[in-house]
Amino acid sequence: MPLKAKDLKDTESLLKELEKLEYVADEELAISVFLLLKLHKPVLLEGPPGIGKTELALVLSKLLDTKLIRLQCYEGLDINAAVYEWNYQKQLLAIKLIENEKGSLGEKEKTIFGEDYLMKRPLLQAISETQKAPVLLIDEIDRSDEEFEAFLLELLSSFQISIPELGTITATQKPYVILTSNRTRELSDALKRRCLYQWIDYPDLAKEMAIVKRKMPAIEDKLLAQITQAVQKLRKLKLAKTPGVSETIDWAQAILALGHRELNAKTISQTLGNVLKTIDDLDAVKGNYLEELLEK
Repeated sequence: MPLKAKDLKDTESLLKELEKLEYVADEELAISVFLLLKLHKPVLLEGPPGIGKTELALVLSKLLDTKLIRLQCYEGLDINAAVYEWNYQKQLLAIKLIENEKGSLGEKEKTIFGEDYLMKRPLLQAISETQKAPVLLIDEIDRSDEEFEAFLLELLSSFQISIPELGTITATQKPYVILTSNRTRELSDALKRRCLYQWIDYPDLAKEMAIVKRKMPAIEDKLLAQITQAVQKLRKLKLAKTPGVSETIDWAQAILALGHRELNAKTISQTLGNVLKTIDDLDAVKGNYLEELLEK
């Protein structure tokens, strides 16, 4: 039977539900998610890449057995890609069909600017849901322009979108909104005021081991400890791309796929590209830090 937000009594029960879905969270993050579910107030998750910010939205949609609607942000993102646009080809075809029909120009315009000709993008899809509140993921909001960030304020404050040809559309089922940011730029105070804020940092050794174990229950404890300890050491180096938890999991999966049961110089040399993503980082680690990674 699907879980409903109202069924969650406290953060402890939420943590247990997240664990069932193989997501390891701490109490602070659980409190933010709990308040999101109870208050319908958006949550802004900031932190380095690859630590589970995006995955949380996916897990939450599974937990609530509801739709996940994702908006991937990028530089130059505009209303046409994020909210809506008109199906111009369909409109042109309709104009040709009705141009000889009787009726005023206003009536004809009203026909082609109806919902049948409206192409809903993620934000409009999210507030148009009528059956069940979806999870709306606005991913990497820091990659978008400040102008688009300003546009979001209406949505996050009143869950409504204004379309000149149709009027204002207001959500009947408010979506559960999660925004993520890798902090490539500072977000506006106006946006932050409309959100619950949660910083997610790299996990400590014990938590990272627990995360990998959840994803890979068959991994041996010795190998698990070696991999996670090595990644913890890598994060202390001055690298161009610091590895996240997702890279730790990728690395562990690659090592197991090759049949290795321990971390040694050969294993690291063969698989380091699964955890480091630039040639400079690979050369630096193989040339200067290999022995350090192998230290117990």
